[in-house]
Amino acid sequence: MRLPHVSVALLLLAALAGPAGAQSPLDSAVVFRGATVPAGAAIPVTQLAASARNHTARPVIVEGVITRECTEKGCWMQVAPSADANGMRVTFKDYAFFIPQSMVGRRARMTGVTKVTTHSRAAADHLIGEGAPLQRNTDGTATEVQFVASGVELHAR
Repeated sequence: MRLPHVSVALLLLAALAGPAGAQSPLDSAVVFRGATVPAGAAIPVTQLAASARNHTARPVIVEGVITRECTEKGCWMQVAPSADANGMRVTFKDYAFFIPQSMVGRRARMTGVTKVTTHSRAAADHLIGEGAPLQRNTDGTATEVQFVASGVELHAR
């Protein structure tokens, strides 16, 4: 019996999806994006944010918990020392990679540099619309300390 192409494709998708309620491979695996994160001690997120201007040239390693993420396509994440703490927004060097969505709660280990940016009113509106927790300046712009990651490891919850 010959099945139409659509039926074969649906059967393959059903087989790959697994049983209802099954975990995705992303639920337990370490997710890697960008460059390899070197071994070594990491700087705490709070310390990095407090001394951001000292870490703009040479890459450092930082770890934290993902507390928010871009709701559009995974082009940034908010990383903090714990799930209920303030942190910093992490973008990805040269927009070269994104993270899978639904990574909130995972531990992130990253390598990269800090950057202090003043966003225009329009850019701040856009980022806030995606869920970024920016604090506006009186003129509607927003100044932000962010981490520009060249590589990330996202470890299971």
